[in-house]
Amino acid sequence: MKKALVLHSGGQDSTTCLAWAMKKFNHVETVSFDYGQRHNVELQAAKRIAKKLGLKNTVLRTDIFSQLGKNALTHNVKITKGKNGLPTTFVPGRNIFFLTIAAAYAYSRGITDIITGVCQTDYSGYPDCRDATIRSLEKTLSLGMDKPFNIHTPLMFLTKAQTVEMIEKLGYFDLLGLTHTCYEGKNPPCKKCPSCKLRAKGFKQAKKHDPLLK
Repeated sequence: MKKALVLHSGGQDSTTCLAWAMKKFNHVETVSFDYGQRHNVELQAAKRIAKKLGLKNTVLRTDIFSQLGKNALTHNVKITKGKNGLPTTFVPGRNIFFLTIAAAYAYSRGITDIITGVCQTDYSGYPDCRDATIRSLEKTLSLGMDKPFNIHTPLMFLTKAQTVEMIEKLGYFDLLGLTHTCYEGKNPPCKKCPSCKLRAKGFKQAKKHDPLLK
């Protein structure tokens, strides 16, 4: 049986990856991370989506990032461009850490296929979302655990519009109405934060109505 573990935040991208995994694998599980994010309402979205699909969702506590420095996702910091050129929403090492923990969890579950929604096309310049980073990490995790891990990144080279089109073709478009994207943790979404703006741009370019907006 082909088994897969999806890193699922409850957002648009990871939900699209979940839909992709449902078509590719016989058995799918999801893992979400409670890392002290201000918008932790996304965890409830992940739970709702997993329940709707009848999937196991595991939430792992990894609330150490607030101790490692200030950023706009774990502290009350204004979302803007930082001194290093990266936005203040960048949490150093977050995706690398999440994938490492996910691999350790997958190891215990007999799973070697891991899916994540990172993307280097429509992104904010996060270095841990680049394909080179993921491929390097895939090799490191495989060597470090002596397990042939495959890290799948279905959205790596897609725009947000193409992501919208993908989930529609997969037949799971309505799931987007259960997702949460807003960095401010608001429902309905604030429509002003970078995440909301990027999502709106994708739906506009795809000429589709966002089911999250009633």
